[in-house]
Amino acid sequence: MHEQISNEQLLEVANKFSTPLYVYHAEKINQQYQKLTSAFADINTTFFYASKALTNINILKYIKDIGCNVDCSSINEVKLAILAGFPVDRILYTSNGIDFSEIEEAVEARVHINIDSLSNLEKFGKKFGHSYPVGIRIRPNIMAGGNLKIATGHDGSKFGIPVDQLSKIEQLIKTTNLYIKTLHIHTGSDIKDPDVFVKGIEVLFELIPHFPELEIIDLGGGFKVPYKAGDEETDIIMLAKKIKETFENHPVANGKNFKLWFEPGKFLVSACGNLLARVTVVKDNGNTVFAAVNSGLNHLIRPMMYDAYHHIENISNPAGVKKVYTITGNICETDTFGSDRDINEIREGDILSFHNAGAYGFEMASNYNSRFKPAEVLIKDGKTQLIRKRDEMEDLLRNQVI
Repeated sequence: MHEQISNEQLLEVANKFSTPLYVYHAEKINQQYQKLTSAFADINTTFFYASKALTNINILKYIKDIGCNVDCSSINEVKLAILAGFPVDRILYTSNGIDFSEIEEAVEARVHINIDSLSNLEKFGKKFGHSYPVGIRIRPNIMAGGNLKIATGHDGSKFGIPVDQLSKIEQLIKTTNLYIKTLHIHTGSDIKDPDVFVKGIEVLFELIPHFPELEIIDLGGGFKVPYKAGDEETDIIMLAKKIKETFENHPVANGKNFKLWFEPGKFLVSACGNLLARVTVVKDNGNTVFAAVNSGLNHLIRPMMYDAYHHIENISNPAGVKKVYTITGNICETDTFGSDRDINEIREGDILSFHNAGAYGFEMASNYNSRFKPAEVLIKDGKTQLIRKRDEMEDLLRNQVI
């Protein structure tokens, strides 16, 4: 199994399909998935790919084919998963601040459902009572994650029902005869420390006695991926070991074989993707040498939105002398991809490769400045396949009433 696509192959793809261009390596997704399944082989664990990271239907089909399930954040993601061929019992819908009609559609589709508000939980109970099992997303009041914007379990987060509102949940169960099958938490993204997940389990263990029909403990996702030299991935083997020990040693868990669910997104697809862009202008402004590319925050917003780091490589001139550059885009807005980077000499026309672009890259892309969204290419079994065409002018006018 190949760790990554060679730069030579990336250049060939850039020349064939032009730039800017997203390129995904299928086998890298499978490699990440196998890390998870092998580490948790001794635990009754199911993984649902958090599809919000990358929803191209060809990626969804591949993830289905390697045996992974799918987690959806909207009813449209549910519909995409069904179109990709996922059986409905392999689809999880985790709602967040949505109109109850979406939950009704999810019930009609017969997928697994997590609800994250007392309001929708009450509506669900009144309409479906005990006839349809449901999960509850709990806010555990745990701060975790690499950036406040991607931390979701703390006491200021909009996500989930606060753990201290347990009595209100119990009252709803009593008055509407809810069938609570799952307890779910998701504390954030970029979580390196396995003990964060252990803390989450311990919060849920306190709740387990209050839900006699409980079958599933859902710990969400948020596994850390490395972005640069020296970064470490979440130790999945250690995580599995600690979780197994926690379940075995906790008196509430003993005697009941709970299923364990996770929803990795970035962990599965981040490293599979590269954004390729062509250098349009090299500009020495005295203090800074800027290298501008034919892309911008309209294609990869993470650096500007989250201060996210993406390794940037000049794949056209790998032997060039390293110099310091600030890489920017062509948007009429500050759209810095990386500041003061040591990169092999950059010349106008060179192709730069932005690593870790598989998750929340194309998925968060826009047509800002009326620029086209890029094409997407999948490399699988050594073969290159166009999986999304580049925008054309008519795409900018689509749905406009003229």
